[in-house]
Amino acid sequence: MDIRVQDVAFDAGQMLNEFTARQDNAGAVVSFTGIVRDVAGGLSSMEIEHYPGMTERALEKIAQDAMARWNLADVLIIHRHGSLEPKDIIMMVATASKHRADAFAAADFLMDFLKSRAPFWKKERTGDSVDWVASKSEDEDALKRW
Repeated sequence: MDIRVQDVAFDAGQMLNEFTARQDNAGAVVSFTGIVRDVAGGLSSMEIEHYPGMTERALEKIAQDAMARWNLADVLIIHRHGSLEPKDIIMMVATASKHRADAFAAADFLMDFLKSRAPFWKKERTGDSVDWVASKSEDEDALKRW
C-alpha cells in the first residue's frame, strides 16, 4: 500500500508502470487519473488544502478498508495539494488484484470516497472570484452503493 499526499507534480504513466512492476501475484491492475478541469469557464487555478497527518490517516484507512473488502494485492493513492491549473494531474488511484472485478470495484470505491469524504478542501479561482467547491449530491449518492 502506497499513500502519497504531495504538492509536486507526478508522472501518472511512470507511477502506473512502477506500481505494475512490483505486482508479483496480480493478474489485473486498474488505474484512474484525475485532471483539473475547467468546469466553471475561465478557471485560472484550483487551490487544494488539507490537514497534514489527518489526511494521510484517512486515506490509509480507506485503502485498508478496500484491501479488506476485496481481494487486493496492492493499492496506490496519490493526491496533490497546493495550487493547480486546468489540465494538471490532481490525483491517481491504482489497485491490483488476481482478477479484474476486484480491482475495478475497489478503484471505484476509492474514487467515490476521495470525491466526497477525503479531507481535502478546494477553492476555484476564476477571474476576480474565489469560491469554495461545494460537495455535490451525486457524489454523496455514489457512496450509498458501498
